[in-house]
Amino acid sequence: MPRGRYSLHDPHDHTPLGEEHFHCAPGPSGWRYVSQITAPGGDHRGSVDLAVDALGRPIRLEINASSWQVRGAAIDGVTWVRTDPAGAEATEGNVAAPGFTGTSPAFLIATARLLRLTPGAPATRIRLVALTDPVLAPRTVDQAWALRSRAEHPTDSGPLVVDEYQVTALDTGEVHTVHISGDVVLSAPGIELEHLETPPSVFTDDESGDGSADFEGFED
Repeated sequence: MPRGRYSLHDPHDHTPLGEEHFHCAPGPSGWRYVSQITAPGGDHRGSVDLAVDALGRPIRLEINASSWQVRGAAIDGVTWVRTDPAGAEATEGNVAAPGFTGTSPAFLIATARLLRLTPGAPATRIRLVALTDPVLAPRTVDQAWALRSRAEHPTDSGPLVVDEYQVTALDTGEVHTVHISGDVVLSAPGIELEHLETPPSVFTDDESGDGSADFEGFED
């Protein structure tokens, strides 16, 4: 069960945005990621709890930021409920898309699991619902993902397989690079892995899960 800490910063001017303390684990029928997000001064800023099934589809999402909350899942595309800080109003939404995205590294892992790309294959287009900071406003975005390379790197705990993705925002044409090993993001725009207690989990290609997300021994 990987457990560690990401540093978050503005991808354009590198202003520090805080840290995301996480743990994640694969289960018999999917993968789950839980994190707490802090501001640069150490104050609590939000949290993420994402569970995906064996195909990478979000079976449960709960994300909090600036007292806003979004709960969502893969229902007729993706469906969510966004609640304001006072808890007085709840807005429902639905988009014909396979998943969510946002600033948390969890969404990069989930999208990579959805796509299951082959190194060197043409880029694949995907539509996602982005939950944008600081109030988790939902916005539909189109991206193109390509797995440029897969390389094995020796480490003290054994070989580490690193995938290098090229991700293109189709509305702006902006291109960036994401490095992922198993269920851990090594680097991405606005994200740096600062500490990791145990090696990344290795996913299998078993897609027979029923979406029940039974994660034995997993604690929030």
